[in-house]
Amino acid sequence: MSALAAVLGRARDWGRLVAFSHSIFALPFALQGAWLARRGTPPLGLLAGIVLAAVLARTAAMGMNRLADRHLDARNPRTRGRELPAGRISPRAVAWLVALCAAAFLATAWVLGPLCGALSPLVLGVLFLYSFTKRVTWWCHAVLGFSLAMAPPAAWLAVRGALDARCIEPLLLAAAVLTWVAGFDILYACQDAEFDRAEGLHSVPARFGVGRALWISRLCHVGTVVSLGAFAREAHLGWVYGGAVVLAALLLAIEHTLVREGDLSRVNLAFFTFNGWVGVGLFAGLVLDLAA
Repeated sequence: MSALAAVLGRARDWGRLVAFSHSIFALPFALQGAWLARRGTPPLGLLAGIVLAAVLARTAAMGMNRLADRHLDARNPRTRGRELPAGRISPRAVAWLVALCAAAFLATAWVLGPLCGALSPLVLGVLFLYSFTKRVTWWCHAVLGFSLAMAPPAAWLAVRGALDARCIEPLLLAAAVLTWVAGFDILYACQDAEFDRAEGLHSVPARFGVGRALWISRLCHVGTVVSLGAFAREAHLGWVYGGAVVLAALLLAIEHTLVREGDLSRVNLAFFTFNGWVGVGLFAGLVLDLAA
């Protein structure tokens, strides 16, 4: 039993390191891009390739982020217990993970199609770049948003194989993802506003204060709902997806009632639970709408 417990503990450490559960943020939007391009269920093999590429890219990006931030994480009371600063996983092992996942992502992208393969190094470059942006600009939240916003157009390209007149549809969905992610990342960063200032790091809360950051986050999420509405109209989606957009707007509104300038104790509930349901709900709405 002790050997099994050790293996399970090691697996948990790796899962937490790359925050595997966070795949629920980008993956539903990648799947929306695939369903939208096909106006229905994509072929199973193609769908598997899209899911694999998304997971590989996200794992490589998260590993790079943990490597880049390991010394900062060691100085931050909130993050010093993470796997790298705590010494439970070595930097060399994480570097190998990043390299292997990046190589597998590039190979998978070429299998999905020549255009996907040609663009895949640029995608990987943007994902890796994000890990260093908070050292130079408080626009880092938008860069993270852009990183995840690439998922719907990428999946669209994987299904259709080329750009065409309908490409505005996944781009509008991407705009919704960008503002959605930037908004909830600003909320999450409120926890580290003082630490970021002390370390000379850049974030919206560190630059403008937590109170103003909360308002900027709300404005980002207003942009999310507007973009989702424009996307639904452009894609000629019906009342089912419209209902999913209303539900997403309601979840975002509730999320913002949970976090206040003087009380950040429920940031994790707002960040993980409500945003997870936003992505899943919109994907389910699209699938059901296209099937109706």
